[in-house]
Amino acid sequence: MSYILDHRIVFPHPSLADDDGLLAIGGDLSVERLLLAYQNGIFPWYTEDTPILWYAPHERFVLLPKELIIHKSMKQFIRNTDFMVRCDTVFSDVLQKCASIKRAGQDGTWLTNDMQQAYIKLHELGIVHSIETFTKNGDLVGGLYGVQVGRVFCGESMFSEVSNASKLALLYLCQHFDFELIDCQVYSEHLASLGAKYMSTEMFLRILQQQEYTHDRF
Repeated sequence: MSYILDHRIVFPHPSLADDDGLLAIGGDLSVERLLLAYQNGIFPWYTEDTPILWYAPHERFVLLPKELIIHKSMKQFIRNTDFMVRCDTVFSDVLQKCASIKRAGQDGTWLTNDMQQAYIKLHELGIVHSIETFTKNGDLVGGLYGVQVGRVFCGESMFSEVSNASKLALLYLCQHFDFELIDCQVYSEHLASLGAKYMSTEMFLRILQQQEYTHDRF
C-alpha cells in the first residue's frame, strides 16, 4: 500500500514500493525532498491529472558507462557527423523538448510545468545537468538531462529530433565524465540495445548511498 506523504521531508524505504514500483503519493517538489528522493533511488513520475507520485522500482535498469555498446553504424556516424555536443548551455530548452516530443503509446507528458520548474532550481544549484546535441548551424536536435548524485547520473529523459542525436549525447556522457553508473530507471528496448541491464535494488542502493551530491557545473 502506497505511503501518503505530508509536510515532513521523509520517505518510506524503497523496498516497500508496490509491485509496479509506486512507493508514495503526495508531498511536494521542494529541493530538499527531491534531494532526499534521489539519494534513496526514488523519483517523481506523474501527470497533471494525478497527485505527485513517487516511484522506486524493485529492479533498476542501469547502464555502466564502460559497458556501453557502440554499434558499427554508430561508429560510422561519429566519424562522419558534424554535430556538436555541449553541456549545460540550454538546459531549459532540453526540458521543453523532452516534455513536448511525441512518444509512442504516451498521451501528454509526465514533465509537468511544476516538475520543470523544480528541475530548473536543481540545475541552478549545479545538481541537474543537460547534455545537448547541436547541428553545425546551432540547432538543438537531441539531448538528455538528469540528476547527479556523486558518480551516479540519474537519467530523467532524453529526446532526439534527428537520428542518432540523443545517442551521441549519451555517448558523450559516458566517455567524458567519470560516472560509475547511469540510472535509466525502467526498461527500454533502445537503452537495452546500448548495453543497459537490470541491477538488484539492494546493489543499486548500496552504490547510490555511497555518493554525495556535487554542486559543480559540468
